[in-house]
Parts: sequence; C-alpha cells; structure tokens
Amino acid sequence: MIASQPSVETVSFYINGQWESTGNRKLASVTNPATGVEIAQVAYATAEDVDRVVKAAHAAYLKWRDVPVVERMQPLYRYKMLLEKHHNELASALTTENGKTIDDARAEVRRAIQMVEVACGMPSLMMGDSLNDVSSGIDSHTIRQPIGVCAGITPFNFPAMVPMWMWPFAIAAGNAFILKPSEKVPMTPTLATKFLDEAGLPAGVFNLIHGDKIAVDALLHHPLVRAVSFVGSTPVARYIYKTAAAEGKRVQALGGAKNHLVVMPDANLPKTVENIISSAFGAAGERCLAGSVLVPVGDAAEPLLKLLVEKVNEVRVGDGIQEGVGMGPLVTKEHRDRVAGYIDKGVQEGAKPLLDGRASKPASDGFFLGPTIFDGVKPEMTIARDEIFGPVLSVIRVPTLEDAIALVNSAPFGNATSIFTSSGKAARDYSARVEAGMVGVNVGVAAPMAFFPFAGWKNSFFGDLHAHGKDAVMFYTEQKVLMTRWF
Repeated sequence: MIASQPSVETVSFYINGQWESTGNRKLASVTNPATGVEIAQVAYATAEDVDRVVKAAHAAYLKWRDVPVVERMQPLYRYKMLLEKHHNELASALTTENGKTIDDARAEVRRAIQMVEVACGMPSLMMGDSLNDVSSGIDSHTIRQPIGVCAGITPFNFPAMVPMWMWPFAIAAGNAFILKPSEKVPMTPTLATKFLDEAGLPAGVFNLIHGDKIAVDALLHHPLVRAVSFVGSTPVARYIYKTAAAEGKRVQALGGAKNHLVVMPDANLPKTVENIISSAFGAAGERCLAGSVLVPVGDAAEPLLKLLVEKVNEVRVGDGIQEGVGMGPLVTKEHRDRVAGYIDKGVQEGAKPLLDGRASKPASDGFFLGPTIFDGVKPEMTIARDEIFGPVLSVIRVPTLEDAIALVNSAPFGNATSIFTSSGKAARDYSARVEAGMVGVNVGVAAPMAFFPFAGWKNSFFGDLHAHGKDAVMFYTEQKVLMTRWF
C-alpha cells in the first residue's frame, strides 16, 4: 500500500474581520527551503478582491479614526502579549518557510514586538505643538490626523518584522491597513494576523491579502488607498514609487543595497571578524543590511582575511530549524541558482575565491549555498556592483581611509555601511562623510531600533519619510494648523 502524501495548508485572506476560503482563485506553492518540500498553497487576490478589501478598510477607517487614541492602543497592548506568548511558534513558522536559522527567526520576532511596543506610544507620538498669542488675541496649535486606507507590500526575507514596520504605526494613528506580504512566505504573516484577530481589533481595520503583481497594481491604482509602504528590490521600489506617486499617494519605497564594511588596521580583529560573519552570512545574506563588500584598509587585509576564512569555515550550513546551525538555505531554488550564477560571474571576471559556496552540499534536497568570499575584487566587477542578496562577500582592498570613503560614495546605493576601528577620529570622519543613511561603528548590522527611522539614501530609498520611528508617525498622519480667536 502506498502511503498518502500529507496534506498541505491552504493560505487565504483575512478581510473585514473574517477568514476567507481560497475558493477558485489561483493557487501558488510554498516550499520549505531546507527540504524542497511543498508545505502550503497560497491564494492570489484578483483586482476584484482588492477593490472589495479596500472598500471594507475604508468603511472601517471612517469609524476607527474617531476612536480615542488611548482606546486604539488597547488591542495593541493585548496583541503584544500574544506575540510574547507565541514567540517560539511564530519563529518556527518563519524558519520553516523562509529558511533562516531559528536563532535569527527569534531575533526577528523580538524586533517585530519592539515595533508594536513603540506604536503603543501613539498618544504621545501624535501630540502637536501649541503657542498662545501668536498675534493679538490669537492662539495657534497643530494636530495630527489619520489619512485613510494604507497599504503595505513586504518582502520574503523578514516576514514577521517588516510588516510591523508599517501597520502598527498606521492603525495606532487611526488609519486602516491592508497588508500584501510576499507570496513566498505567506504563513508567518498569516499566523501573526491570527493573533491580531484574537486581540480584538475591530473588523476591517487590518486586512491581509496575498498575490502577485495583479494585486499590487490594484492597490497602487485604487483611489481609496492613500499611502503605500514597500520594501524590496530597487527596480520594484522605483516602480512602486513612480506609479503610486503619480496617483497622488504618499509612498515610502525601500529598495536594495550594496553595503560596505570598512576595516582599519587598528580594528579589534576577533570582534571585527565575528561581526563580519554575522553581517555577510546571517540570514544567508538575504537582507538589505547585509555587508556584501569588505574593504580592508592598508595593512588590515592579510591578518583579517586569514582569520575570516578560518572562522567562516567553522560555520555549519544546514536546516535552520536545528539548533547550532549557523546558516540556512536560500529561500527558493531559483534564487539559489541566481546567486550561484553570480559566483560563476565572479570567477569569470577574475576575482579569486577564498571560499566557494558552490562546494557546500548539506545532506538534503534544500536550496543550500555555502558562504563565499572573493578576494581581488575590482569596483567595476559585477559582484562588486549588483545586489546579490546571498552569502557572497566581495573583498576590495584600498590603501587609505580616503580611498574607502570614495569607494563607498561612488556606489549607487546608500543603505548602510560600517567601519571597524579603535580610532575615534577615523570613526567620526567616516560617519560624517560617508553617503549612506545608516552607519555602524564597530557594528556589523547597523539596524536602527523601532524608535529610530530606517534611513536609506540614494537608490536604496524612494520617498521622503522613512519606515518606523518618528518618520512613521508623520508618514501615516496629516498635520493640521489651527488659528483660534475668541470674541
């Protein structure tokens, strides 16, 4: 007798406080990247679905905006406690569909919870300014009001955290929200939404749909959607920004990156190497803050690379759900093959592989690729220019800090960068002159906390107000100035 295949989960929508069946909609496969096995099927929204969810969100917004801000916080307080209670469950779901290690997943969920915590401060964050007697008998003050229906389009690499860069701030400010996460990882945001439903948020204030470009375009063009938040690649970010802005919407579109890690000769090598490995190979390099270009300055190169190769060889590659694994698989076979193609390109263009991830073959059918380090990389090479979004680190040696700054500033991206040094002067000069929105000093991943903005520059960001922090409060609200005189 042939054993039956286990049934896979079907993932659909949460609209106006109700979970919907997949119906006869188009379905796409979701796989566990560590095994290559299908674990779910996700429904794709049609343009009609989008129109329906936007109208439901708008109707909910008209009521939610009038709820006192302190009352709007109550479901978020309950939600925060549910996230704490189900922290490990959410992290496990994340690892299963994304592939990152369980430790990385737990850290991501922790960051997501921090976003909710900060959004719970909206009674203070939305406060305006006031001044009496701006003129004879006239007082003036400002208030912030919600703007309407907001949409979020989020990527595969942080399915728990990135959505919470957006919607907690939006709904705390009195808006309604529609989340369209990556179709590659729909299970984590769906589980997070189940906890939100349990927290008792009124129907229609938060809605979840899945889909592809059809759903995205319907959101971008819908007249009732007032603001769009996006995180993903630069070409798509540029498209989102141009399309939504042309429709008169507010847009914050976070794009790609090519982040440089500069190492001075006086850096603490053991600590520096530890941070480089975490930055370049954590989450299999699939993050927009990953260090992907290592820039040793002067005499730093030889001892740095020797220790780096030694320590990277100790990183265990395997199924991220297993404790002790240092790097998991890439998210899909197609993406793994794309990153492997960049390694091929690096060899063809003359870079020297100190470690070749193509040789890493864990005992499974997952989408694995080991850490790769290229030395002798030139700035004009493909692997030095393109966002690879995988565990590939390119080494460009420079003689001076001036050369390092010039190299970083010549890049089209400006997301993040870090310098490793014991010199306060070098750190200060670098931080002041480098053209990137987030700068780390002896920090491998310069990720801001929830109460600071995620401040990419150049082709890493399209818009004016960044994600989370005070920028999020301004992005999801309109400011109104009142002039008052009493006779």
